Amino acid sequence: MASQLNTEKGARRMDRPIITVQQYILQEQQHFPGVSGEFSWLLSGITLATKMIQAKVRRAGLTDILGSDAQVNVQGEIQQKLDIYANNALLHCLGVRDSVGVLASEENDEPIALRTSGRAKYAIVFDPLDGSSNIDVNVSVGTIFSILRRSEASMAEGGDPLEGLLQPGNKQIAAGYVVYGSSTILVYTTGRGVHGFTLDPSIGAYVLSHEHIKMPSKGKYYSINEAYRDDFPAHYGKYIDELRRQKYASRYVGSLVADFHRTLLKGGVFLYPPTADHPNGKLRLLYEANPMAFIAEQAGGAAHNGTTRILDLQPKSIHERTPLVLGSREEMARFAECRPT
Repeated sequence: MASQLNTEKGARRMDRPIITVQQYILQEQQHFPGVSGEFSWLLSGITLATKMIQAKVRRAGLTDILGSDAQVNVQGEIQQKLDIYANNALLHCLGVRDSVGVLASEENDEPIALRTSGRAKYAIVFDPLDGSSNIDVNVSVGTIFSILRRSEASMAEGGDPLEGLLQPGNKQIAAGYVVYGSSTILVYTTGRGVHGFTLDPSIGAYVLSHEHIKMPSKGKYYSINEAYRDDFPAHYGKYIDELRRQKYASRYVGSLVADFHRTLLKGGVFLYPPTADHPNGKLRLLYEANPMAFIAEQAGGAAHNGTTRILDLQPKSIHERTPLVLGSREEMARFAECRPT
């Protein structure tokens, strides 16, 4: 009897069509004239690299991949061995895509110009392993990416191939992240909603699991490192007190992809304020804030740096930092009420 029930359940599951992320992108490309199949091919470079990274993460305790590498990156942070592996995986898998002209990584001092021709119309910026300081204690980590269309000037003969990187977030044509947790999930947007794909290890593909994700208009969690509360601007403390009075629960992982993924699905608010030591904030505008803000807005939420919409900020350097507040509409409106006038 039990065997028969299992067979029936398996049959019902097989009745549901399996849609991979590549198939979904190919369907969506009809809304982007002139793109043909190059965007799907580009995205396959990202998905391949993230599969390689998740395989290493899954075996991290069994191989010599845990711990630091005794190197310091451009951010002044000690690099983990997995940081270096993840960075190299993305550079390799994206570097062979003809449509990619420039790559910029949080781990590298300078962007990498791959091709200068007009065919290489995309620039990709990424944080290869967000939250990597937590990898030794088995906390969820992730990869964040943002795709930009290079400017005509940067693709012209004699043009600066790196010029197209410093664009405000509202110029992104796609952004996403991958969480390596209890399951591996890819979440992305091309400006037509937010969609999630879970890696099915039985077939080695990301399959559609969360279509048209909508952030709840109100949540019950707030996420902030309260250890630094005394260094936050006063209105952040006022806002935290207001959330506590409303019986919000505190949840803070310390890995942006994990904290944001919970906020995306459950609602609430994530805050990374400026402090006395870091008056401009610590999160990177291009690699972290812009892609997460794009996803948040596409899911019905909002994101700003405390005063200004994140996607309207004009980057001045590739490693520029920013404060970040993002979340559900109601929580964001309440934060605005706490700001000094």
